[in-house]
Amino acid sequence: MATTGDHLRISLDGPFHETREKVRVELGRDEFTPRYEPDLAKARARALEQMKLVRDAGYAANGFSVAHGGTGDVGAAVTSIEMLAMADLSLMVKAGVQWGLFGGAIENLGTERHHERYVKPLIELDLLGCFAMTETGHGSDVQELETTATYDAATSEFVINSPTPSSRKDYIGGAAQHARLAAVFAQLIVGGENQGVHCLVVPIRDEAGADLPGVTTSDCGYKGGLNGVDNGRIMFDNVRVPRENLLNRYGDVDADGIYTSPIDNVGRRFFTMVGTLVRGRVTVGGSAAAAAKVALTIAVRYALQRRQFSAPKSDDEVPIMDYLVHQRRLFPLVARAYALAFAQNELIAKLAAIQTSDDPDPHEQRELEGRAAGLKAANTAFATRAIQECREACGGAGYLMANRLVQLKGDTDVFTTFEGDNVVLTQLVAKELLTGYADEIRGMSPVEWMRFATTTVSDVVRTRSVAVQIFQTIIDSRLDNEEEGSLFNRGTQLGMFEDREEYLISTAARRLQAAAKREKDPFDAFNSVQDHVLRAARAHIDRIALEAFISGIESCENKEAKQLLSDLCDLYALTVIDDDKAWFMEHRQLSTERAKAVLRAINERCRDLRPRARTLVEGLGVPEALLDAEMLAP
Repeated sequence: MATTGDHLRISLDGPFHETREKVRVELGRDEFTPRYEPDLAKARARALEQMKLVRDAGYAANGFSVAHGGTGDVGAAVTSIEMLAMADLSLMVKAGVQWGLFGGAIENLGTERHHERYVKPLIELDLLGCFAMTETGHGSDVQELETTATYDAATSEFVINSPTPSSRKDYIGGAAQHARLAAVFAQLIVGGENQGVHCLVVPIRDEAGADLPGVTTSDCGYKGGLNGVDNGRIMFDNVRVPRENLLNRYGDVDADGIYTSPIDNVGRRFFTMVGTLVRGRVTVGGSAAAAAKVALTIAVRYALQRRQFSAPKSDDEVPIMDYLVHQRRLFPLVARAYALAFAQNELIAKLAAIQTSDDPDPHEQRELEGRAAGLKAANTAFATRAIQECREACGGAGYLMANRLVQLKGDTDVFTTFEGDNVVLTQLVAKELLTGYADEIRGMSPVEWMRFATTTVSDVVRTRSVAVQIFQTIIDSRLDNEEEGSLFNRGTQLGMFEDREEYLISTAARRLQAAAKREKDPFDAFNSVQDHVLRAARAHIDRIALEAFISGIESCENKEAKQLLSDLCDLYALTVIDDDKAWFMEHRQLSTERAKAVLRAINERCRDLRPRARTLVEGLGVPEALLDAEMLAP
């Protein structure tokens, strides 16, 4: 018979429950038992062997179309890799690079000749590749990459070159040891004219693992974590590849050396290309959140058995979870984990719908990219904070490698900066909001965007996560009095989130326009309001997560689980309000007394949730076999 925890897990898994359950069973195998391996060679070999098990289970094929030898199940591709993060983040990253980034570049940027030659072998791991985009000098600003691919019409070849030390491909997963091919992003030079960044398939090693002529690879060595990932660096010294190695879906060069593209604008072409690779960003955010779920499950279960200090008139020591301060440390993080998980489900569903559509809507594609950027930033920042809090909440035991938390901390730390720096991604969200998803901003620098936004800022377009009438009913129920009880009213919570977002967006737009008149330099004008712009974007992400949580509650069919979700949703909403209490008070949305009531309401929800703490983390869906923490032993 299903327990309340089972119903919570089913709700949190959403439309991907079947895939997640299959992966949970697979992760119960001994080969996936978490363990810390300080030896780089052993850790890397183990990650590669685990990848073969993932391949054998059929998950690798999900991310590729049926026509190319896959199953075409995009949702399963993303969720299965996310689940791997619960066992080993090195495995998740290796799988993501091979099948998500390298494979995704071949599938989405290549054409039939590339699909026939590469897709099946890379699914089967007969061909190992890496994704060579980031350079020492350029990470987030991909349009300014320095690596060049110059077409030589006399030989029908592209010449790949690293012209400066800062053009070295850096931090590339797979480049240090296992990859034989690289999907290399470079400035495409044809007939002396730069056509912008394109991607080419470039062999970097022979079958024996030796660098090919003109290619120099090196090892990044030890990092803060992810010992199983062979991150490396690549330099190219006039490496020649055939013309056919250009991934030519969005730009091609014919035998006569003539460049053509279905997209004339260089900036729009670039953003269209990188937009097809959004799956990696979605996966990184979800995987970080999966790691946070593991940490929260361990920390909450430890708090239920760890005892400290005797209660009055008793010789028995008290479980530390009985202390309100400990509940305040962990329960709001559990609530946020649920909120972000529901939001992630909606994001994956939208991704799957768009990437399997024969004619995706450009507006929806842009919205997907903005939401993927926002949730990647939110999920990874949350993971960093939550895992650290869990470590501290477990005291000295949390610092032991045998209890997983410090390894989770080290392995996820880089997630805040790879697949896009979080601050840059949050700014991208703001761009989408402030310009109403206008095509013109796609390739703009901050200066160019500033000029555009000051004259063409439009109203934000709100896309609801469930039927509009459901939210209208919720809003209509909002209480207008100042009673403490109204803080538990969903309409009040949602209204406060919406009001904050809309105010921040509209005032950011006005500040942009005023700054443009005040400052001579457009960069200075933009720079002077950047803090406001980022805050507006974060408010938007908070609202998206709350709406997704509400949607998740609506879809839950079990009465007890639904009530638990409702209480958790209260805690999430009230915690967000409390965290930004100063803003709500400054803008007269909270009186001093009502602000105090928020704190009392949070405490009340924590006390309500205390008897159901174990059930709450059961709902996070971490397989028992992966809770391999020494301190949880009976």
